[in-house]
Amino acid sequence: MLSSKSKVQCGRREATLAGRPQVISARPFRSSRATSIQVVCQASSVAVQHSKADAATSATAGKPLLSVGDLDIQKTVLGIILGGGAGTRLYPLTKKRAKPAVPLGANYRLIDIPVSNCLNSNINKIYCLTQFNSASLNRHLSQAYNSTVGGANSRGFVEVLAASQSNANKNWFQGTADAVRQYMWLFDEAVREGVEDFLILSGDHLYRMDYRDFVLKHRQSGAAITIAALPCAEKEATAFGLMKIDSEGRIIEFAEKPKGEALRNMQVDTTILGVDAETAKAKPYIASMGIYVMSAKALKELLQNKFPNANDFGNEVIPGAQEAGMKVQAHVFKGYWEDIGTVEAFYQANLALTNPATAQFSFYDRKAPIYTMSRFLPPSKILDADVKHSIIGDGCVIKAGSRITNSVIGIRSLIGSDCVVEDALLMGADYYETQEECEYVMGCLPMGMGDGCTVRRAIIDKNARIGDRCMIINKEGLKEANREDKGWVIKDGIVVVIKDSIIPTGTVI
Repeated sequence: MLSSKSKVQCGRREATLAGRPQVISARPFRSSRATSIQVVCQASSVAVQHSKADAATSATAGKPLLSVGDLDIQKTVLGIILGGGAGTRLYPLTKKRAKPAVPLGANYRLIDIPVSNCLNSNINKIYCLTQFNSASLNRHLSQAYNSTVGGANSRGFVEVLAASQSNANKNWFQGTADAVRQYMWLFDEAVREGVEDFLILSGDHLYRMDYRDFVLKHRQSGAAITIAALPCAEKEATAFGLMKIDSEGRIIEFAEKPKGEALRNMQVDTTILGVDAETAKAKPYIASMGIYVMSAKALKELLQNKFPNANDFGNEVIPGAQEAGMKVQAHVFKGYWEDIGTVEAFYQANLALTNPATAQFSFYDRKAPIYTMSRFLPPSKILDADVKHSIIGDGCVIKAGSRITNSVIGIRSLIGSDCVVEDALLMGADYYETQEECEYVMGCLPMGMGDGCTVRRAIIDKNARIGDRCMIINKEGLKEANREDKGWVIKDGIVVVIKDSIIPTGTVI
């Protein structure tokens, strides 16, 4: 229960959406038996069109354009989520898990974002490709989605495809395009069952998008490839694939993560995307979001015939397709989108959720909820503590005298008495520990945070054991430090306590 002193953005409850996984919401979610979810999305579309499609486009001239209702998207679109490589930019959060399995926003994981966007767009055939530490990701997806997504008629699924060796290919995934190529034999089975387009997504983005409009624009244009894009500033541009477009939105040039003079050469007047002059001046680049719709036939032709040795979509396949005469067109996504593939970006994106006055993303949207695993945890208990501008996950206990400010407290977190937690992300725990289990740990230091601790500008990963009177504050103001042998590192000035680490009583970091 909440004390009279508490100011909490919590009280998060789980509710069932008929035929769908559980959704965590800020209030009880009431819904009748729904057969579809309507989503409002502020997006326009970028299309990469094969020159051969021109004839098909002209052949349909004079006919009514497709509408969302004509798509039959559940049958004709296959979602493919790219789980990324070793996750070095997010290390040590990826030390014991795949990048899409990293916890997010107290109750969720990164993978819940693209999967939920797919389900809200009526796409229920979804694969996630990964090759590092896939055990927790596989467990989360199977427990969160497969019992509710599939059915006798829809034949939906959410599955992990881990890298594996075969007689035909003894190499691990060499890149995004190579990962898709290695499983093309499986995707061909989906094509035989009616899939026409592949929706290729990233597993480390935070955004809400209706893919139905995306697919609709793709098919209306007769495109081979459709790319989602958005304007960006120069300081961000070097991290993305950049494009130039003509007055009709056609992509005439594409460069992957350019620098120096090559970067400056990619500047454009982004008012062509529909943004105002002030925004266009601040954001003179058009960046690829790494989200594509590709026709099944075109993708197979590109990966197996035209570019059989290409490993990456952004570096090789898409520029090669454009140079080979394919048509590229700009479709701008105007909603909130954040690449959270680094420790600093991940930290900032989580803390940005805590203030409803400034937050640009919310996990609660009745028309487009974010789903996750139903854990059946008890409500959080806050015992005479002061909590301000914070998110509290399910099943937490915060003891008397503690102050929590501008922080995200993950599921099953245990915070002792008289602690101070400011600008911090606590991921919580995977399970509640019994006394017998604790006795297996040297000194029987309990899981969670002991009494009298201070934590500022830090990420505490799951199952960490922090003794009494610890100070995790980056006392020396270091930008980078590696103390993995002691259970922590500093990246971008943020202290990260590694999963399952033990921080002894009285430690000062």
